[in-house]
Amino acid sequence: MKKSIDFGFDDHEGDDERGRVAWVISVRDDCDTCEDIRLEVTFEEEGRAGTGLVAHLAPATARRFAASLTAALREVGEAPPS
Repeated sequence: MKKSIDFGFDDHEGDDERGRVAWVISVRDDCDTCEDIRLEVTFEEEGRAGTGLVAHLAPATARRFAASLTAALREVGEAPPS
């Protein structure tokens, strides 16, 4: 089973040297080499589907990633997500 949770694009537009990046968050329970459920994070250049990087994060690793994003938001003066 693979369930898509959210997707979007980064906020970098109008630069011919750097394309926009698409991101996708999914949940998977059918990874052959994983022993349990993984949160899948995919990053790929806009218009180049299937050529990106895919990370399979265990729940503990996903929590660490989320905590890092929260810390970065605080660093730039943004309130953490509720």
